[in-house]
Amino acid sequence: MRGLLLLVVILSFVSAAVAAKKRPHHYEDGDPVPFFVNKIGPYANPSETYGFYDALRFCSADNRTDHQHAHLSLGERMSGERRLATNYDVHFKEEKGLTMLCMLHLDESDIKAYKKAIDSYYYYEMEYDGLPLHGFVGAAIQTTKNGQSLKRYYYFAHLNFHFLYNGDSVIYGNITADLTKMQELKSTDVVFEVTYSAKWSPIDVTFEKRHMYPEEATTKKSLQIHWLSIMNSIILVLLLTGFLTIILLRILKNDFTRYALIEDEEEGSDLEDYGWKLVHGDVFRFPLGKTLFCALIGLGCQFLTVLFGLLLLAVVGVFYPNNPGTLYVAAIILYALTSVLGGYVSASYYKSFGGENWAWNIILVGTLYTVPSILVFSYVNTVAIIYNATAAVPVGTILVIFATLILVGFPLNVFGGMAGRKAAKPFDAPCRVKNFPRDIPDVPFYRTLPFQMLISGFLPYSAIYTELRYLFESTWGHKSYQLFGILFLVAIILLIVTACITIALTYFQLSTEDYRWWWHSFLNGGSTGIFIYGYAIYWYKFSSLMSGALQSSFYFAYMLLVCFFFFIMLGTVGFFSSLIFVKRIYRGLKTD
Repeated sequence: MRGLLLLVVILSFVSAAVAAKKRPHHYEDGDPVPFFVNKIGPYANPSETYGFYDALRFCSADNRTDHQHAHLSLGERMSGERRLATNYDVHFKEEKGLTMLCMLHLDESDIKAYKKAIDSYYYYEMEYDGLPLHGFVGAAIQTTKNGQSLKRYYYFAHLNFHFLYNGDSVIYGNITADLTKMQELKSTDVVFEVTYSAKWSPIDVTFEKRHMYPEEATTKKSLQIHWLSIMNSIILVLLLTGFLTIILLRILKNDFTRYALIEDEEEGSDLEDYGWKLVHGDVFRFPLGKTLFCALIGLGCQFLTVLFGLLLLAVVGVFYPNNPGTLYVAAIILYALTSVLGGYVSASYYKSFGGENWAWNIILVGTLYTVPSILVFSYVNTVAIIYNATAAVPVGTILVIFATLILVGFPLNVFGGMAGRKAAKPFDAPCRVKNFPRDIPDVPFYRTLPFQMLISGFLPYSAIYTELRYLFESTWGHKSYQLFGILFLVAIILLIVTACITIALTYFQLSTEDYRWWWHSFLNGGSTGIFIYGYAIYWYKFSSLMSGALQSSFYFAYMLLVCFFFFIMLGTVGFFSSLIFVKRIYRGLKTD
């Protein structure tokens, strides 16, 4: 019995030792480390990437090892990862001097392709132990000969790999080209030697923080700029909310006083009455197109949950640089799970508004954003397939996404809709709605809906402008964004500013005896999404170097979806804030 117990203990220790030895991302000296090549493409077009061996001729293009695509996660497949093992032989903490990779033969067509790639600043991405390594394929140098300007092209024939380690883990790696060993690319065939070397250095950075190095140093430098921007936005919010609160309270106090005096006069006449009181019999008249309206506010509540769910996951460190696929997967899962909330809110308001076609309302909530997203994705993915780009999502991944939306999202949407319909109560209106609507007087142009949307969209946009620029540079560029705590705060500021400006515009609209505030409040709140898309067009034209049909398709199509997302979400914020305000002022009003 003791011998059996001793054997179990020994086996447990052996199993623990073997498991410790096989821990991923931890190595002993001389252990082989996974080294892959991923993609290649123009530096200015982050979405236009191609297979490493598909675009240009590199060493061992015909002798590369097994394709690793089957081992990629769902997020990596969605972000266009295509890993192929390389023939670079760099083991853990093993330094290498000048090592030959291959003799590379480039014919005339290969040289022509390389010249075109160099002109477009082609860069490639490798992965060493899951860490990205980036480098350029070559360089062009402008020279003058006999008074004529000539452009000479060079291939980086020698690469220096420099890796940083801490204990038994790889922390960081980069690639630098040896400019003394460049190979000129002329019009004729050329054969030359491609070499590499590797160097290792220790560093005092933990394994858990390796994905934040060296961006963490850059983040600390830009943190002050971010905080200045945040302070500017906070001051804007305080001033805006303070001014609006003081002005509205003062105006409303005067209005209530005036209305009370008119009611107390024995011979008071309605001719002396004016302003928002006159529309008390119409202000709670339900909006036209209430099926669509309820579907939009249901989606808006769902989008609010998705946005702050993603922000919370980002704050706790679920997402990290150079892995956008995790964000995509989290967004899809959150969208599917929160469908129950969208269906519930939409169906409950639709029922309280007196809607009867509840089935169509539930279907509309489930398709109003999903269908446009599928159409945009199908178009963009088709363009990527035509260009043979790595951004094309495989069929298997598409089926998994569709299965998540159809088998999880839609049933939850239906369940939420049915529960919301049963839980709905009659709409709590402080004033009785008259049988016939009153006429709406004409107003000057500066009080019309387009002018209101211009004002209501600009102020929230100005509060997030600086952070928006950083987001564009990280999403559509090569910078990393890690200040998710600040982003969370900016999102709250955006909601507050949207609510304040929408309430003010709703009051001004009611004061002109226009009771159609339902759709106006939604459109005023959502107009910030239009400003964001306008900024996207400006950024593409004047701040980025992106070009080409593939990159333009990705950029403008996906930005359209993002701005539609913010339009619905902020429109819902505008409506609910106005609803609370309207109920509050009419609840304190004495009506017949």
